Amino acid sequence: MTLDTLHFTPWASLAGGVLIGIAAVWLMLSAGRIAGISGIAGELLRPRAGDVAWRVAFIVGLMAAPWVYRAVAIVPDVQVEASTAMLVAAGLLVGFGTRLGSGCTSGHGVCGLSRLSWRSLVAALCFMATGLLTVYVVRHVLHVGGAA
Repeated sequence: MTLDTLHFTPWASLAGGVLIGIAAVWLMLSAGRIAGISGIAGELLRPRAGDVAWRVAFIVGLMAAPWVYRAVAIVPDVQVEASTAMLVAAGLLVGFGTRLGSGCTSGHGVCGLSRLSWRSLVAALCFMATGLLTVYVVRHVLHVGGAA
């Protein structure tokens, strides 16, 4: 395994992390809400009066951010090596996992860990272990994605 130093972006990654932290703190202080994406998006499916505008603004901001970044920075070409069916299956499994774990990586990993939540620590460790196991099985057992 080699480190791709050409695309190693510690400053951009640090800036992104700081912006995520600021957004999470801002949402907590201004609305008393956890910045968990699955919860924010999921509650739009059962909208309550007075609870929709900030959720829509948050989701729109998430979708607009990459376009804004692309307008001001040079970004590498991204090649997705998975079929549409695999991407759909992965999305459904992630959705199932967020329901099973009562939240997603942003809610548990960013917000829950910063609040020193034991439940979020267990959830984040489970997310990481599942991700590692999935990559191992897909790449090294099933030989999908070019790794042998």
